[in-house]
Amino acid sequence: MSEHKVTVEHMDGMAFKTEVNGHKLIIDADDQFGGNDQGPRPKPLLLLSLIGCTGMDVVSLLKKMRVDYDDLKITAHGELAEEHPKYYTKIIVEYHIWGKNIDHSKMEKAVNLSVERYCGVNFMLAKSSEVTSEIFYNE
Repeated sequence: MSEHKVTVEHMDGMAFKTEVNGHKLIIDADDQFGGNDQGPRPKPLLLLSLIGCTGMDVVSLLKKMRVDYDDLKITAHGELAEEHPKYYTKIIVEYHIWGKNIDHSKMEKAVNLSVERYCGVNFMLAKSSEVTSEIFYNE
C-alpha cells in the first residue's frame, strides 16, 4: 500500500511552513483571520490539487489518443457553505483547450475518464461536494 506524508510547522500568527515531497510552501490566513497573507489558504489548495490531478490525467490521455492541441488551461470555482464547517458545496471544473480541429469526442472521453476513473482527488471531493465539468473549445 502506498501512502503520502506531508508536514506543517507553525511559524507565527496563522502561518505554517509545509513540506510535500521535498517541496516547501508557506500557507497562511489573511489579515482578518490573524494571518499575514504569506501564502495561499488551505481550501483553495484543494481546488489546485483537483485541477492538477485531472490535468495530468487529461494530458496523458490526449497524448495516448494522439490529440494535438496548442494549449490547455483548467480552472476550478468552488462555492463555500454559508455555515461552519465551510466546505465546498459545489465545484465547477472548466477545461479550456486551444487548437485547430480538436476532436471533441476524444477531449470529452479524456475528461470523462479522468473524472470517472482516474482522478483520486475528484473521487474524494465528490463524496462531499457536487463536482461538475465543462469543456470550452478555442479554435
